[in-house]
Amino acid sequence: MIVRIRTNMGLWRTTLPAGAKSNDVLAAISQTRPDVVYETPLSLDPKCERPLDPQRTLEQQGVTHGGMIYCRVDGSTCAENTVKEKEEEGPAVATDAGSSAHTANAGGTTKRIIDKDGSIKLVHAEGASSTAAEAKGFRKGQLALRDMKMAWTLAEFTAMDDQYNFKIKRQESSFVGSGGVRLESSAVDDFQSYLRRFSFLQQRFGWLYGRFEDEKTDNEEEEKKTPNTTGWGARIYTEPKEKRRKNKQVIVEAIYEPPQQPDPAAAEGFVILDDPDEENVEALSQMLGLTKVGWIVGHPPREKGFQLSSAEIIMAAELQLESAGGVEPTPFVTIRVTVDDDGNVVVEAFQVSLQCMEMVAEEALEVGPNPGFCYVNETFTAIQEGKPSATVENNFFLTVVPIHRYQSEMFVSMFPRANRAYDDRGGQSHEEMKRQLSKSGQSGWTFVDLLSDFALLLYLCKFLDVQTDMAKICESVKDREILLDDGYKIIISSMAGMDGSY
Repeated sequence: MIVRIRTNMGLWRTTLPAGAKSNDVLAAISQTRPDVVYETPLSLDPKCERPLDPQRTLEQQGVTHGGMIYCRVDGSTCAENTVKEKEEEGPAVATDAGSSAHTANAGGTTKRIIDKDGSIKLVHAEGASSTAAEAKGFRKGQLALRDMKMAWTLAEFTAMDDQYNFKIKRQESSFVGSGGVRLESSAVDDFQSYLRRFSFLQQRFGWLYGRFEDEKTDNEEEEKKTPNTTGWGARIYTEPKEKRRKNKQVIVEAIYEPPQQPDPAAAEGFVILDDPDEENVEALSQMLGLTKVGWIVGHPPREKGFQLSSAEIIMAAELQLESAGGVEPTPFVTIRVTVDDDGNVVVEAFQVSLQCMEMVAEEALEVGPNPGFCYVNETFTAIQEGKPSATVENNFFLTVVPIHRYQSEMFVSMFPRANRAYDDRGGQSHEEMKRQLSKSGQSGWTFVDLLSDFALLLYLCKFLDVQTDMAKICESVKDREILLDDGYKIIISSMAGMDGSY
């Protein structure tokens, strides 16, 4: 199975046998990065607070094919060793300096050169090596058949080769139930309003926080009895109904836009920057009973029928894989925001198919020159209409999710958002906090009503203790029957310069 490792130095990928444990992951990493120094153990969560149990298999700990685990490493020790040399027994090649070198067999060749001082040296011929290896491999980037096994039956070869074949089939429906996605109106309006400042010419994204809610269905018992028909081998996907959790709807309560830099040269249209508030965002969302339920991306107008770019498709698949913990159904959604030819805002919800998740987990899909298509890695074969294809149109991987406007009963969305370069109100400040909280007692607003703003609560995390003070404040936000202690009202009002009034 394939397991991905999210580190502070990027995403790594390893192929492991069934029954692998955490030590097998470390051994696989050491094959290409032999000098890695780990600052945290391999863990199940991004904060690295839930380390893997080395005595249990990965499957027993919920890490399945395509799953994600996490760790932090010393960046100076992560150099990748892509050339594996194996010395052959045999006569050494002498040099003028009296030293000797054995002919290297890195799946390639060596050559003699005359150095500047006139001495003869034996060096690795990289170009010839890679060309020879590719010629011998049964697929590009793979070993030759005889390097794997001396004798093959037709059935064995076919079974192995089919692991690299994908018969492309459109998935008819998403993993979200008939309730679809309910988007908090004021949060989405604020997001698209900011994009209008640039006439939607800059791409921007944000994380969606909310919850997955159960939705009762009449055929729930019948669905439980439906056998799993997922097929491997030829990779023909046949709508795995047993795994389709159609009793989910997605409620979006808040949007958080992490630090980012618009970059038209980047495939995604932006570059994600380090987020010093990441831990506070995750802690706050948990205390409020929220989880990351999707992501939202705003982009310039596109031609009709062009929904998401290949980079966005791959990113959506990566996020669904992370949410599901592997190649499994998940209600995690992708929202796109743009404008049409008449300047009207378009908001749509999608998911990528299970087959797309599988192909991204195995790194079979790549970004190419045409953003309307996903390019197939040369090691793999995509079969469309019975013929191999080097590309797959993005829309083949998309499923549409119903979308509805929604007015939150828990949160307001008034406070300036973090990480925005341009804001008419000057960004987040105590003065803006005073402006918002001063409405308490007017038009039916209470102090807690106005405090129940995800952006404002995140701002308060900079000044109050997250684990003690913010935890108690969040209890009152979640359940209005739990009264907020007057001491916190006084502290927050004083911070806002309200002279203790609230």
